[in-house]
Amino acid sequence: MTLRAVPGSRGTAWHLPARRAPWQDVGMSIPAIDLMTALRSGHSTSPRLTWYGPDAERVELSGRVLDNWVAKTSNLLQDELDAEPGMRLRLDLPAHWKSMILALAAWQLGMEVVLDSADAELLATESPDAGQEHGAYDSVIAVPLPALAMRWPGELPPGVVDFAAEVRSHGDVFMAHEEPEGSNRAIVSSAGTLHAHSDLLEGFAAAHDTGVRLLVRAGDGLEAALAQSLGAWHRDGSVVLVHPDVTVTDKLLNDERVQGG
Repeated sequence: MTLRAVPGSRGTAWHLPARRAPWQDVGMSIPAIDLMTALRSGHSTSPRLTWYGPDAERVELSGRVLDNWVAKTSNLLQDELDAEPGMRLRLDLPAHWKSMILALAAWQLGMEVVLDSADAELLATESPDAGQEHGAYDSVIAVPLPALAMRWPGELPPGVVDFAAEVRSHGDVFMAHEEPEGSNRAIVSSAGTLHAHSDLLEGFAAAHDTGVRLLVRAGDGLEAALAQSLGAWHRDGSVVLVHPDVTVTDKLLNDERVQGG
C-alpha cells in the first residue's frame, strides 16, 4: 500500500506562495523556519520524507506536503493549545513520520522538544491515558500512528486533543504570533548537551553530504532519527525512515535510491 500523506487542503491553498510574519522580513528568524522555507521552495515536489511501516505502509511526503503538515501542526499548537516560543513539547512517541512532523512544528514555533521524562507544558503521546494520569501537562495530544487513522480509535480522556482528527482543520500556512528567540532551548540530547535554536542545524543535526538520500532506522530511536533527518534536509537531501519491523532489502534500497545510512 502506497499512501501520499496529504492533509485536508483548502482549495488552491496548496499553491499559494508562503506568507511571512513581519519580523521575518527584517531578517529575524531561526534555523527551523529557514529549513521549512527551503523544503517548500527548492524541488518542492521531490520526496523529502518516506516512511516504511508495518502492514506494508508507505507514506511519501514531498517538500511541499511536509511543510503543509508542519504548518498545520504548528497552527494547532499555537492556536488551539496556546503554545508559544520557549514552551516545551514532550514527544512520548517512537521514531515515526508523525513524530518528525511534531518536532519540526514545535521548533518552527520556537519551542523546546523534550524526548525524556523532563518537565514540559505539552505532551504528544501514543498512550494518552498514561499522560492524563500524570496530570503534569497543560495539554495532552493523542497521536494515532497508523497512516490511515483519521481519528483516535476509541474514547479519549476529557480534554485530550485528537491529533489525527484536529490537525487537518488548521491552516496550510503558518504565521507565528511571536518572534522566536535563537538563544532559547531547542533540545537537550541524551548526552546532556543543550542545543539552542541557533545551533539546531549546525550542532544537533548530523553531518551529511549534499543531496543525500538517507536511510534512517527508526529502531535507533527518535533522537537519532531527528538528528539524522535534520542533517539530510539541511544539505538539501531526503530521508527514508524505516520501522524496526520492516526488513531493509536490496530492492527497497534500490527502489528508493538510498545513498547513505
